[in-house]
Amino acid sequence: GAVSGKLAQRANGAVYTDTGEMIASHHRKLDALEDIIESMGGKPLLVAYWFQHDLERIRERLHKLKIPFSCLDTAGSIRRWNAGEILVALIHPASAGHGLNLQGGGSAIVWFGLTWSLELYQQTNARLWRQGQRAETVVVQHIITKGTIDERMMKALSEKDTTQAALINAVKADLNI
Repeated sequence: GAVSGKLAQRANGAVYTDTGEMIASHHRKLDALEDIIESMGGKPLLVAYWFQHDLERIRERLHKLKIPFSCLDTAGSIRRWNAGEILVALIHPASAGHGLNLQGGGSAIVWFGLTWSLELYQQTNARLWRQGQRAETVVVQHIITKGTIDERMMKALSEKDTTQAALINAVKADLNI
């Protein structure tokens, strides 16, 4: 587990040392995020991050670029997001649980860093793709560092989803639903 975490940190561009210091190793995901924000053409974007150093580095980059953003960590920030007052919103999947309504603020999410948890992944995406969403589609993007654990995490999430869907379909068939 610890090695997996370090590999995921490295793929995102920074790692914590044993003393808690953050050491940046690359900025490719930040560059990709910048390109995605620019491609949005002023439309709002929800950014899911996993590590605290990801949040710090994303904040730094957005400040440098003078891109307005907010963390969705209070009732007020969530209200402002849903009112269309926030261009870029940052959220941690563990805080984007069941019942959180974010569909009023936008229809696009980008995963800066992934989670191994299918439930957290699906629930975070479902904050936008839910009743009340005005857009016909919700766009879910992933910033994946080639040749890293990112690729394995994305594959694992996809396989878990396929397995879960097959299980649900089998149960429905057995129950004649």
